[in-house]
Amino acid sequence: MSYQSKSHPGWILAKLMSIIAALFMLAALAAAQDQPAPKVELFGGYTFFYPGADVHGQLPGALFPISSRLESNPRGAGASITYDFNRWFGLTLDTSTNWGSGEITLAKRIDDAAFSNLSLGPKITFRSHRFSPFLEALLGDHRLMPDAFHDVDKLGFMFGAGLDINLSRHVALRLIRADFIYSNYSFGPPSGPSTDIRGLRLQTGLNFMFGGGAPGISASAACSAQPNEVFAGEPVTASASGSDFNPKRKVKYNWNGSGVKVAGSDASTQIDTTGLRPGSYQVSANLSDGSKNGVASCMALFTVKTPRPPVIACSSDPETIRTGDTTTVRSTASSPDNRRLTYSYTASAGNISGEDATATLNSRGARPGVITVTCNVSDDRNPSLIASSTTAVNVEAPPPSVAAPPPAPEIKQLETKLALHSIYFQTGRPTSENPGGGLVDSQAEILKAMAEDLKSYLKYKPDAHLILGGHADPRGSVEYNKALTQRRVERTRSYLVENGVPEDHMETRSFGKEDQLSADQVREQIANNPDLSPADQQQMLKNLQVMVLANNRRVDITLSTTGEQSTRRYPFNAKDYLALINTKGAEKKPPIKKKLTK
Repeated sequence: MSYQSKSHPGWILAKLMSIIAALFMLAALAAAQDQPAPKVELFGGYTFFYPGADVHGQLPGALFPISSRLESNPRGAGASITYDFNRWFGLTLDTSTNWGSGEITLAKRIDDAAFSNLSLGPKITFRSHRFSPFLEALLGDHRLMPDAFHDVDKLGFMFGAGLDINLSRHVALRLIRADFIYSNYSFGPPSGPSTDIRGLRLQTGLNFMFGGGAPGISASAACSAQPNEVFAGEPVTASASGSDFNPKRKVKYNWNGSGVKVAGSDASTQIDTTGLRPGSYQVSANLSDGSKNGVASCMALFTVKTPRPPVIACSSDPETIRTGDTTTVRSTASSPDNRRLTYSYTASAGNISGEDATATLNSRGARPGVITVTCNVSDDRNPSLIASSTTAVNVEAPPPSVAAPPPAPEIKQLETKLALHSIYFQTGRPTSENPGGGLVDSQAEILKAMAEDLKSYLKYKPDAHLILGGHADPRGSVEYNKALTQRRVERTRSYLVENGVPEDHMETRSFGKEDQLSADQVREQIANNPDLSPADQQQMLKNLQVMVLANNRRVDITLSTTGEQSTRRYPFNAKDYLALINTKGAEKKPPIKKKLTK
């Protein structure tokens, strides 16, 4: 009796490679998560054996050999034990047995065979929280036990793959385990064909895991921003703290923000809020110690508040004063944002001084009527956020009963002499290199006479004072003319002090090229000046443009008594007229040839 069939090991390998490829896809997913490895794994379960071969042999007493295709053997069980050196690599001792069919007649038994193995080899596992695919290669004793022939032991090889589904930390369902079996046997004469197993072993069952570390705990992080409410320009400190990181690894910090610049590699960082608009801002930190579980992130919010301006109210005490008296102005201010406050004051007349919550208004020189005092306050955060309040001060004239008597003839004469004088300077004089020069002799004589008259007048009017106002012709820049007129009034003031005028009885003002005299004004002054002859007036009018320039290079000196200011008049009676009207310096003579006399 002969039963022959051709085996197909290529088909078996193709099927096995498909299974391994599918398991490798699961391995890629498994690599995304860490799963601690047990020390020992113990598997037990069902085994299916597909020989994938024809058995060739000769029965005792038979004249001819027989052959038959071996059938699959579903009757089996298997077990293995694996020692894991780490989470990837282990060593497996494997055994499995598929027993015989139990059939009696030769015709039924010729295509049945039992199979068992005892093998050892490496195992590589890709562990995750849910799945654990693995690869293995096993070498050991393979025993083929055909029902119609005797048993034969040979060295055999198995390699394949499997997939465990983790039910808990210690128990997994081995969904499938597929191994290719390679071994060769002889059941007939040496010259006869051999039985070559190129089959497949499939298993399923339970895998029990013992020992190993606890499952890895993912790291976590918490962020905070302090203070969490600020005004623009105030610093904010962002901090991050992590937990469950590997204590043997250094944690790195990476900061970033939404709508705000933030950088740093430490656990805390400073945030510059300068220029930020009011609103909510977010900062976040990414923490990592270099391991897969050692990654965490967190975020924190802070708010830039809308600044609120301060508020202020002010009052004067007393509210009504007489000309020359003083009153106290008090401010009551507060900041809704609790900021430091700065005060300032202005007045429509008189003089006000003070930088705190209290100021003093001096009404000297103010006309009777109402003086409006404006009280201003700003905070240290934003000087442009200013709050203002006003208070009114009523200034009254002295009553008739205490009014000063009419001035005596001598007082009247002194007031007439001190009514107004204008001191003239040459072009560009005095210079910044010689601020004490520039005063010609004729102007010095005028100042000496004024000093004597004022000292006499102060005996009758102790509060009287002179007002020195400096001017320049329109040539030159604003900055240059401002500095030039300041030097002219300072030179005039210092000369009067040298001649006995008290320094505190003079006020100086620098106008630059403001308040210019026009050609019509100069023509009128020339025509109305009683000190000039008709011929002198005619000569001046012929050189009117030069005269306009010369009349604007002056310092006006006026007398201000209590509440009064003298009438303005601009005579031009300088003895050294030719030098003063020169528009290009003191050396070159102007076109006027006739020397004027007073």
